[in-house]
Amino acid sequence: MQFDLLIINGTVYDGTGAPGIRADVGIDGKRVSAVDDLTAATATRVIDATGLAVTPGFIDVHSHADAALLRDGQHANGIRQGITTEIIAPDGLTLAPLSHDNYLMYMHYLSGILGYASDDLDMSTYATAMSNYHNKTSCNVAMFLGHGPVRLEAVGMKDVPLTGDAWKRAERLIRDSFDQGACGFATGLSYYPNSYSDTDELVNIMKVVKEYDLPLSIHLRNHNTDRGFAGGGVEEAMEVGRRSGAKIHLEHYRTQPGSAGELEELLEPVERAKADGVDVTLETYPYPVGSSFPQTFFPGWFHEGGPEAMLKLLADGESREDVISGLRSGTRGGISGNVWSSIGSEANKDIEGMSFDEVAEDWGVSLEEMMCRVMLEESLNCGFRGVPPASTKVWQQVEADIMELMQRPDYMVGSDAIPTGGMVHPRAFGCFPRMIGRLRRRHNIPLELMVQRLTQNAALRFGLKDRGEIAAGKYADIVVFDADRITDRATFEDPEQFPEGIPFVVVNGQVAVDHERLTGVLAGEAV
Repeated sequence: MQFDLLIINGTVYDGTGAPGIRADVGIDGKRVSAVDDLTAATATRVIDATGLAVTPGFIDVHSHADAALLRDGQHANGIRQGITTEIIAPDGLTLAPLSHDNYLMYMHYLSGILGYASDDLDMSTYATAMSNYHNKTSCNVAMFLGHGPVRLEAVGMKDVPLTGDAWKRAERLIRDSFDQGACGFATGLSYYPNSYSDTDELVNIMKVVKEYDLPLSIHLRNHNTDRGFAGGGVEEAMEVGRRSGAKIHLEHYRTQPGSAGELEELLEPVERAKADGVDVTLETYPYPVGSSFPQTFFPGWFHEGGPEAMLKLLADGESREDVISGLRSGTRGGISGNVWSSIGSEANKDIEGMSFDEVAEDWGVSLEEMMCRVMLEESLNCGFRGVPPASTKVWQQVEADIMELMQRPDYMVGSDAIPTGGMVHPRAFGCFPRMIGRLRRRHNIPLELMVQRLTQNAALRFGLKDRGEIAAGKYADIVVFDADRITDRATFEDPEQFPEGIPFVVVNGQVAVDHERLTGVLAGEAV
């Protein structure tokens, strides 16, 4: 037998949760042709995986690499982790499908979390947007239909309901996008214009999406809580599932430093909804704090009209005082205890990596005034990340909780990576090797179980056909790694560090990482 690519002498974990077996993997073109003893076979390229694990490529179900992949399709921070498929547009924050004017406006608005892509891309439909990624990235790209673009195309950046003609426009966009391949619907109810919605709007949307048998991926509400069933949060998400009959996927659902060890309380509303027949899955990443952009702190009225209107409010002294009052009385809270992770211009680059409290003290102003000033001077192109707990015990308890959650069959991994800025969250470079390496070994979790959670679980949930498994006929998205050595090196103080122990990554039958070096091959597809 002759193959294009042959991976020999490895231990194959096929993604189904079955224990590893000694086998060779023969690949022709984009797909696996055989998993067997292929000692007598030859191939154009042979990878010797002696002593290594051979698994399906990892699937990241929550990636904010929408613009990063358009800026640099090599996507080193992801592909070096073994991520062969990125699912972008979580939280409903994305750049398509949007008219050109809305694309430029929303890219500006989201620049603190996504950065910028080219101004001249066609992002007017789901299909044209995906064509900008197809065979132009090292990894495959799948995309949710985002709540943000749906609302912007239907009613603009306005606090108005999706009813009447506006709902007809929204429904048409939803159906067109799912006909063109959207892998689910995503919303983030800490963000705008998503949070202008109420529970009824989400139910109406998900009644349409249910026809495609795909889930709602939801970041839980903490803005406009009066509009959410039972005050928002997980109860609202479960109610959407009960009333629409649609599948629900909870984004980054885990304990926090303030709730470490309280897994029973965390899972109680989920288990209650499951008992009612709601189909729920969940995701997590292995860090105690997250990352975002400052708009998440501001009240709803501040966002109306988009970036130009927001910057006018920040520039006018009297209006800025109203904004500061809104921040102080807002529902979000928690401004203190964060670090500036990305600053767009050189003017304030020196505050990147500094805590909000430090910057405010240096400038002799309040936290709220400091934030408004940075946003104005940076034209919204700034982001932040949380400060991890000082207590090692608390940090390790959160990690223990996460690894206990990963043993549930309804969990998978979403990095929530934001690969933009000079002081990124380490999850952008280390999420997957940290989970399947350092933490798996510490908590003595079977490798085959972890592989299943990072691969097949995601493929099945989001309809990624013929991915997430190693078997004849499946796409050849494969990671070869040393199970005893794989680990993350990215830290909060030095985050842009690649992992160790992942010598080979294959995407659609092409070698994307060769002996821990990028090959430059862009074989990723829009899936």
